[in-house]
Amino acid sequence: MTVNLQGILQQPGQGSSYWVLGDLYTFKAVGEETSQAYALIEITVQPQNGTPPHIHSHEDEAFYIQEGELEFQLDEQILLATPGTFLHSPKGQLHRFSNIGTKPAKLLCWFTPAGLEKFFMEVGVPVSEKIQLPSISPADIEKALAAASKYGLKIIPPSAASSQV
Repeated sequence: MTVNLQGILQQPGQGSSYWVLGDLYTFKAVGEETSQAYALIEITVQPQNGTPPHIHSHEDEAFYIQEGELEFQLDEQILLATPGTFLHSPKGQLHRFSNIGTKPAKLLCWFTPAGLEKFFMEVGVPVSEKIQLPSISPADIEKALAAASKYGLKIIPPSAASSQV
C-alpha cells in the first residue's frame, strides 16, 4: 500500500488479505487511512459460498460486482447481481449474498463509516499465499458468531432464515 498526501494508491493485487470463512478479503482502504469515513474491500467469493443473512447496526454497505454471478437478498427481495451491478444496503436492512456460479466471483464492498473491516481482520486468517484455500471449521464459525456483536453485527442463524448461504 502506498499512502501519500494525495490519497491512497492500491495497484492490482495489493492490500492486506485475509481468508474469511473461505472467501478472500483484500483491504484496499481501511478507516485509519480515510479518517474513519469508509473502508473498501475487494472480496473474492468462492463458488457456493457467501455470507449468512445479517444486519449492520453501525454502517451502510454498498457492493459493486466485478466478476461472476451473486445472489443477493435485501430484506425479502432476492435478486441476481452480475458484473456492473451496484447495490446499497442501509444499516438496519437484512441482507446476504452467495456465489451461485461455478467460478469465483469478485466484488467491491464499501462500509460507511469504517470500522467493520476490523471484524473481518479479527475473524479471518492473514493470507501468506493467495493460492491457499483453507477449509472452514465449526470453530471458525463460532469465532465469527462470538465477535459479531462487538461490531454491531447481527447474524441470523440458518434455522431462522428462509434461505441458507
